[in-house]
Amino acid sequence: MSNILIISATSKNNLKLAEKINKIAKEEYSNVEIINVEQFYIPLFTPNEYKVGIPSDIEPLTKRFQSANAFIFCAPEYNGSIPPIISNLIAWISVSTDQWREVFNGKAGLIATYSAGNGQNFLRSMRIQMEHLGVIVLPRTIVASNQVEFDSDSCRSKIKQLVRLINH
Repeated sequence: MSNILIISATSKNNLKLAEKINKIAKEEYSNVEIINVEQFYIPLFTPNEYKVGIPSDIEPLTKRFQSANAFIFCAPEYNGSIPPIISNLIAWISVSTDQWREVFNGKAGLIATYSAGNGQNFLRSMRIQMEHLGVIVLPRTIVASNQVEFDSDSCRSKIKQLVRLINH
């Protein structure tokens, strides 16, 4: 069975958002998993660090990404773009396998954010990144903040759309 991988960039608000999404996703689809990227040791990707070798936490993460048919990224806007922890994770995944594009290409994606502002720069930047990697990104997003309450009905609608896409 295919699965949905929910990726949280933080241990705070975006993890809480990921948990709310996970609860709804499990009502619509049985095989859903959350990972909190902060729980893994992922050094900054540099050519010199790459020469040292792939960090031990990257291989199991790459396998989880490979086995997923859909991704839901939950991250805050960071300096008007993608948080470094997510960019760094993608960089390591891209060098951890000979077929790195297969980790992302043709899979479905949904982008969510809990940001201090409206998170629009993150949503745009992440969409560009995911589409470049070959992910089919849903046009609708999930946005929550101190000013915008999480909308479970809207989330359910987007999850249903994601499930239809991976079951199609």
